[in-house]
Amino acid sequence: MSAFIFDVDGTLADTEELHREAFNEAFAAAGLDWSWDRALYKRLLSVSGGKERLLHFLDLEGIDLPDAEARVAGLHAEKTGIYAGAVEAGRLALRPGVADLIARAEAEGIRLAIATTTTRANVDALLSAADIDPARFETMVCGDAVPRKKPAPDVYLAVLEALGLSAGVCLAFEDSWNGLTSAKAAGLRCVVTPAFYTEGEDFSAADLVAVDLQDADRFVAMVAAAR
Repeated sequence: MSAFIFDVDGTLADTEELHREAFNEAFAAAGLDWSWDRALYKRLLSVSGGKERLLHFLDLEGIDLPDAEARVAGLHAEKTGIYAGAVEAGRLALRPGVADLIARAEAEGIRLAIATTTTRANVDALLSAADIDPARFETMVCGDAVPRKKPAPDVYLAVLEALGLSAGVCLAFEDSWNGLTSAKAAGLRCVVTPAFYTEGEDFSAADLVAVDLQDADRFVAMVAAAR
């Protein structure tokens, strides 16, 4: 048995611009004058996880926010609701090749899993909008399910444990240096498809860098030899 393990944001869909817009809408709704432009958001993406990214922003800007942990949790919850609504309204599409690759994996008996730092609500919103049943993924490790987010390997190690498979028979799909580093630290081979905000990052450790996920034959072959 083998498995494909997918990241979500930037990999299944190029989501980060919509996340940025949702953060800004949440700030405005809370009466805050914060506004994350693309250059700032690219810097903030060095930190995985929305709440962690918000806390990093406070540190970066020297903002003393009373009850910071609680306020950040509230802002993040508001942002998640805004993002999910935008996804449900059809503002995102899967990246080229994703839907076909999922179907091909199922036809080949390759198990499917998700390893992401985003919330389960965000994953479900995206899959629902793409008319993909979440049950097609045998295992999902999302958000705060592990103590350390990417680039730590925790999320991938948790997925491997849940699948009961060794890293050598699985293939990870990522779009960022953080994700690639997480996958490799867990012993996985990794295909990287750079996204809008991750183009130009260091992907020298990747087993393959591809424009998209349309070459299903190649990805299937990468796990076939190890099965």
